[in-house]
Order: sequence, then C-alpha cells, then structure tokens
Amino acid sequence: MRAVLMRRHGGPEVLESVDVPTPQLGAGQILVDVAAVGVNFADVYQRQGVPSYAGNLPAVPGQEGAGTVAGIGPGVDGFAMGDRVAWVSVPGGYAEQAAIPAERAVPVPEEVDFRVAAAAMMQGLTAHYLSHTTHPVASGEPVVVHAAAGGVGGLLTQLVKLRGGVVLGTTSSDRKAELARQAGADHVARYDTFLDTVRKVTDGAGAAVVYDGVGRATFDDSLAALRPRGLLVAYGASSGPVPPLETERLAAGGSLYLTRPTLPQHIGSRAELLARAADVFGWIAAGRLSIRIGATYPLADASRAHADLEGRRTSGKSLLLPG
Repeated sequence: MRAVLMRRHGGPEVLESVDVPTPQLGAGQILVDVAAVGVNFADVYQRQGVPSYAGNLPAVPGQEGAGTVAGIGPGVDGFAMGDRVAWVSVPGGYAEQAAIPAERAVPVPEEVDFRVAAAAMMQGLTAHYLSHTTHPVASGEPVVVHAAAGGVGGLLTQLVKLRGGVVLGTTSSDRKAELARQAGADHVARYDTFLDTVRKVTDGAGAAVVYDGVGRATFDDSLAALRPRGLLVAYGASSGPVPPLETERLAAGGSLYLTRPTLPQHIGSRAELLARAADVFGWIAAGRLSIRIGATYPLADASRAHADLEGRRTSGKSLLLPG
C-alpha cells in the first residue's frame, strides 16, 4: 500500500510517498481502508521534530481519519467488515490503510460523509469538551472565543450558541470576521480591540469565560476581560507560549480561574470518547453543526498540504484523500 513516510525531521520535503507493507493486525486492532485523514499542526510539529511531538523515526504521520473496516484482529468484538469508523489521537493515518486500536474507533453514521467525519474528530471533540466540560456554558452567558473563524474556534462558536451562550469572537481580518458571524458569533472584534468590546457588551461586568487558543498575544487582555471568578481556558498557543504567571494576578483580577486542558484527558475512556463523538456526529447529521473543509489533497501531496497549512494559505480543515 501507499503511505507517507518521514525518515528525518525537517521541512515539508521530508514527507515521502512510498510503498510499505500492509499493517499486520495485533490483538485488539482493526484494519481500516482510509477514506480521509486530517492534516493538523500537530503533524507539522511532529515533522519538525518539536520534542513533545517528535516520536521515533521512521514514522507515518497523521492522528485522525475516517474509513471502512477491512480487517479485524484477535480479541475484537463489536465491529464487522465494512463498518464506517473514525478515530483521533492514533498515529499512522497518512496511508491507504491504517491499524487502529478498536477501543479508539467510533462509529460514523451513514448521514455523515467520511471527509466530514475525518475533519470533525480532533477539532469537533475539542470544541465539545471545551464548551460542555471545561466550562459548561449556560444560557445567556457572555463568552469570548478567540480565533472564531479558525478550525476549533468556528466549531466552538457554534457549540456555545447551541448551549445558548452569547459569543464575542475575535478575528484578524474582515474576511475572517464574516466567517465568525456565519458560525453564529453575536459580536466580532479584532484582537487589539476585543477588550473594549467585552466591556461594552457586558456593561463592564466582563465575560464568564474566555476560550484562548492564541496564547502570548492575547493572554493579558483575556485575563482582563473576565468577570470576577471568571475562567480563562488557555487551550493553545498559536502566537507563542505564555510567559510564566504570578498567581497573585488571578487574585488581583477577582479570584480568577485558569486552566490548560488538552483533548486526550477528555476522551481517555471509551465511554467518554463514544459519547462526545455521538454528540458531534448527531449534530452534523441534524444540520446543527457545520464543518468547513478548506482544502483536499491526494495522499502523495502531503508535503504541499503541510506547506499550505504552515503558510496560512488555507481556510477551514485540510484533508488528505488516499483513495
């Protein structure tokens, strides 16, 4: 089968399209004919050799995807040949076939296209835990969503609206502001003016929660935008890591809360993974959650997909299509 192999760390050129043996299934695994696989910055970091992402080489990148069950390993129950499945936080997706731990595979409804399913896993489940677990948004609550036109931000905006929250979304351009409004943002502001907008919208009270995937560039104003006992959810750092924080700043801001959540701890059990995926796919099938796919590439063009992602030349989710 064909796969994208990375023998060394470096630029997009290190991603090679090669012939490799079909994966041999171990106990508890299923073989999947991959229909679509998501391209994420985590894959870029792995390719670059960022320590917390690098792993061992050679390696096949890719952490999320969707496809059809083509083989069932020993000890697997609950799956049949031809089942439609998706997965996330499982390596090896940049390939025509992938061996997936059965306990990490979730069913994909017939109403949900494989491309949409692959695009929804990492970002959709992230938006789910942020809005339903990290801070279960209440009806009428003022909420700041940074990068509201982005992959997670756009889905998070939609889910906050499903829960009845009032979204103030931040963006960097007029085009992205329109995308944020299409996702349901009630108010849209630029990063350098959102604090004034929050104060105006809330009559000076502040936001109940700020979802911040930007990091260094927005962190200080995110803290300042909170109401007393408000929560800053720092779930990413696209502008760079946040400098060390003196905890007294949380006291001075009004007994503020700060958390740094990640997806793996919110889908750690199979029950939690299935529940979140069922919600996300159910909303998609019902037309209540929209997934924006920005670009698709043949598997052999993985290097171009990475270059476009790093160069910010895409809007919406990027996918590789092995078929």
